[in-house]
Amino acid sequence: MSTAKKEYKRITTKTLVDMKKKGEKISMLTAYDFTMAKIVDSAGIDVILVGDSASNVMAGHETTLPITLDQMIYHAASVVRAIERSLVVVDLPFGSYQSDPKEALRSAIRIMKESGGHAVKLEGGKEIKESIKRILNAGIPVMGHLGLTPQSIYKFGTYTVRAKEEEEADKLIADAILLEKTGCFAIVLEKVPAKLAQEVSEKISIPVIGIGAGNGVDGQVLVTHDMIGMTHEFNPRFLRRYLDLYTEMKSAFSKYSDDVKSGDFPNDSEQY
Repeated sequence: MSTAKKEYKRITTKTLVDMKKKGEKISMLTAYDFTMAKIVDSAGIDVILVGDSASNVMAGHETTLPITLDQMIYHAASVVRAIERSLVVVDLPFGSYQSDPKEALRSAIRIMKESGGHAVKLEGGKEIKESIKRILNAGIPVMGHLGLTPQSIYKFGTYTVRAKEEEEADKLIADAILLEKTGCFAIVLEKVPAKLAQEVSEKISIPVIGIGAGNGVDGQVLVTHDMIGMTHEFNPRFLRRYLDLYTEMKSAFSKYSDDVKSGDFPNDSEQY
């Protein structure tokens, strides 16, 4: 069992690499606002991801593609103001880094300067190598993301498991090694076979954090709203729900409405 919560007063990119060396698992959850981030941080979660999943969870979009750089900066700044311990990693949104390394650098600099985030995350391997190098050369830590890359959903055409075939699996391994050599401090692997994910983790010295990638990696990440059951339509195999807040919150809101309409709220002790 990891003792990271007691040992590490503040999580850094170096902390995560050290944790992998020691065999300590890394915990990672999403947050997009001050209140949620404060709770997640106080629970001892090692990494908070300000994910472009905010596009789905907070704004109701079908994909992660519509969220803008300005919106990501707003969410990230809200999160950073809440944390005392966690490392805050911010997704670079679709269109802010894929086509032009100079644009990628400008986007990463804006996130770091305007939000106070600690690192950025990019989706892809060899095809975005130059963007990653530019960002790293500016002293900005980069987390990679391979496997299912939601920003490429229209290319894939499905959210199914990636790298089940040998050719794609070989490319994923090669991309992971390339990301390490380029200088990334960690990699997220999303929806890939557990055996392949473990192989990747064993081949590289930087942490591999999985989502739907089995238990042979160095850590796990989930979308907080999914794991506490605020969202209830999304039920992939890899998701473990620790609460059913959708049902509990809906019941509370309904009870409040009933109490207001009946005149029961506020009662004598709840007014001045």
